[in-house]
This record gives sequence, structure tokens and C-alpha cells, in this order.
Amino acid sequence: MTQAPSSVSRRRHAIGRDDIMSMDEYGRVRAERRRALVAVKRNRRLAVGPYATFYFESYETMWSQVHEMLFIERGGEAQVEDELRAYNPLIPKGRELVATIMFEIDDPLRRKALLGRLGGVENTLWLEFAGEKVHGLPEADLDRTSSAGKASSVQFVHFPFTDGQVALFRQPNARVVVGIDHDQYPHMTVMPEAARAALAEDFD
Repeated sequence: MTQAPSSVSRRRHAIGRDDIMSMDEYGRVRAERRRALVAVKRNRRLAVGPYATFYFESYETMWSQVHEMLFIERGGEAQVEDELRAYNPLIPKGRELVATIMFEIDDPLRRKALLGRLGGVENTLWLEFAGEKVHGLPEADLDRTSSAGKASSVQFVHFPFTDGQVALFRQPNARVVVGIDHDQYPHMTVMPEAARAALAEDFD
């Protein structure tokens, strides 16, 4: 029987076909897994400014996302490879953090107006700690800013680390600042220690 990931699975770098449960099996544990994921995500979510939220991904969050897509859409075996291609790139590969950044505004007109001013925002994201600054690299699957200069409400960004930066980030109580430098959305926030400690486990 395929086993759902535990906390020790976070350092795995890819989901394989053998990691996928049957949908009948997943249906039996779905409620339990979704409850457990709430606790995991609590220390992997960070608001930056009034509208942007960074969701730092892991093997476990992507395992759950793949299973949710398969369970909801019921595409069967043909869907499995598509989901693995879509979500495996968002699992940290040992010397990086990976974040889904969402600009969340309930009012559609206000959301459209903001995104229309945020072209290129995917190139303005960073982490700073111990005198080091790690700039985000947007996922290269497709353009996240339209030709008209409108940003997508969802961005996928990798933060590549050197070995030395990993060591500094792992230091207990290291002060980590997460920021956006876009001239239409210049915001930053300090990462809570519980979040830093959780994300430090993403590195090999």
C-alpha cells in the first residue's frame, strides 16, 4: 500500500508514480491528510504587504496537491503524468526554497487594477538574512506577466542558495526578511522563527 508522506519526507525532491495512492485509498485518508496539512502549512505561509502571500512548498504540500487534483478531476492514469510534470518542479531540490506567491483580493475590479500595475513583479522578490540577499527566479514554465504588462495573480518562484547561505539560514533565530521591490508594491516582512525553522528542513 502506498504511504502518505510524513514530516521526514520533506527532503524528497520528486514525486514518483509509485508515490501515488489509488483514489479509493486516498479517499479513505483524505480528511485526515487535509487536517494534517493545515498544521504543516501554518509555518510555511507568510503575508507580505496587504495582498501578497508566500506559500513555501515542499514534497508534502505538492504530494497533497497532486492527489487533490487527481481526486477532484478523476482523470485517471492519463492525468497522473500531467500532474507530476506540473508540480514536481515546485518541490525544493536541496539547495533552494520554492514559493507560490498569490495576490489575493476578493473584489475582482480592485484585483484587476492592482495586477495591471504589477508587471514584472516575479523578478522583484527576495530573501535577506545575515548580510546575504537571495533573489527569486521565476519558474520558467510560462510568462507570468502578459504582453500588456499585467501580472498573474499566482507566481511560482525559486530562491537558490549557496552552501554558505544554507548554513546561515539554518542558524537558530536568524533574522530573515522577505520582500518585494516592485515600485507599485514595495513591501517586506520579517519571517517568524517557527517558519524559518520549518523551511530550514527543506535543505539537504
